[in-house]
Amino acid sequence: MSALIFRMAKDGVAAVESRPDPETLVRGDPVHTSWDFEERDGLYAGLWQSTPGAWRFHYEEWEYIRVHEGRAVLTCDDGTVMELKAGDSVVIRPGLSGVWEVFETMLKDYVIRL
Repeated sequence: MSALIFRMAKDGVAAVESRPDPETLVRGDPVHTSWDFEERDGLYAGLWQSTPGAWRFHYEEWEYIRVHEGRAVLTCDDGTVMELKAGDSVVIRPGLSGVWEVFETMLKDYVIRL
């Protein structure tokens, strides 16, 4: 397969909708939509969107995030509180857990490495 550089855009990519597992739901009824551009050799990249709501999370992988729009707060079990808004970038390491709460519909790029 040849090397390919591409711009991540929703056009022409099938959207997949999901919701948090009911056991992890803290409040609301958030709908998650993802546009997956790359899934190969333990690397995943695409766009992810969530409507408002809150759920518990636990990362077992690395994730790089770049927020395009919206606002969320990650309240981590270790006491860290991180607000994410348009223009922010963050790397999440394996082992991080807590509550992810979206206040304004959020759209982000993601790159996940297992």
